[in-house]
Amino acid sequence: MNRHAWTLWVTEILLADAVKSATAALAAAGVPSPAVDAQLLAAHLLGVSRGELAAMLFGTSVAPFGYDELIARRAAREPLQHITGVAYFRHLELAVGKGVFVPRPETESVVQLGIDVLTRLRQERGADGELIAVDLGTGSGAIAAAMATEVPGSSVYAVELSDDAFVWAQRNLGPTGAVLVHGDMRDAFAELNGTVDVVVSNPPYIPSAAIPRDIEVRLHDPHMALYGGGADGMEMPGAAAATAARLLRPGGFFVMEHAEVQAEQMAELLNHSGNWDSVCTHVDLTGRDRATSGIRR
Repeated sequence: MNRHAWTLWVTEILLADAVKSATAALAAAGVPSPAVDAQLLAAHLLGVSRGELAAMLFGTSVAPFGYDELIARRAAREPLQHITGVAYFRHLELAVGKGVFVPRPETESVVQLGIDVLTRLRQERGADGELIAVDLGTGSGAIAAAMATEVPGSSVYAVELSDDAFVWAQRNLGPTGAVLVHGDMRDAFAELNGTVDVVVSNPPYIPSAAIPRDIEVRLHDPHMALYGGGADGMEMPGAAAATAARLLRPGGFFVMEHAEVQAEQMAELLNHSGNWDSVCTHVDLTGRDRATSGIRR
């Protein structure tokens, strides 16, 4: 064995040992799901699924080159999705990175409410009936992409103000046929006034003085996507509600995501505007108040 080959041999670490050490390192750094993240980062580098990785952990596979660097980045609380460049949302694989809000699992239950209405309308109107849906403040494009792909034939529109996020939305919405506009939700889509069936929004809603609990959110999610404006964070939710009222036809459906502690504020916002009937609070899969909806009066 030549010296170069011997050096490679002694520096190789079994994949199972590397993942075990990585899990411990991530746990020590306070990462919420250390074992899952350690496995996903290894699978990402190896180009295999997590299931395929599980089988490899029982064999003699060695750790991929650069694995320790990715673990160090995750231990520093860089979001897993920024490291891999991918976020999973419902059935979608979205491109994400610096400058865009990483879509969260709780938003999946919010968009489901809009998809349920679109699905019902599709059944009522038939395959050729027109359906129009709008996503206000689309970010990565997650909500708009879900509506466009899960209710085929829907005309889906999305608007995003952030220059950085808009680039990611373009990548994710390009294949879906959704119409993406770079602009402000407050005056977007005037040509659709009074014609839209469903509006879904996950606007910024964190109060100006609040500090996000999650380190990843605090350090890496863009402030523009987090803070709703004003001491109570309600400026952008108010703007989303006003735009939804302008866009929706009578009987149209609006649903907006919010923090669990804002359910009462959101319901008051809709009820006091005079634009909405059947205002309702919806819980996510953990039982937390996550969204408020209304029917356009």
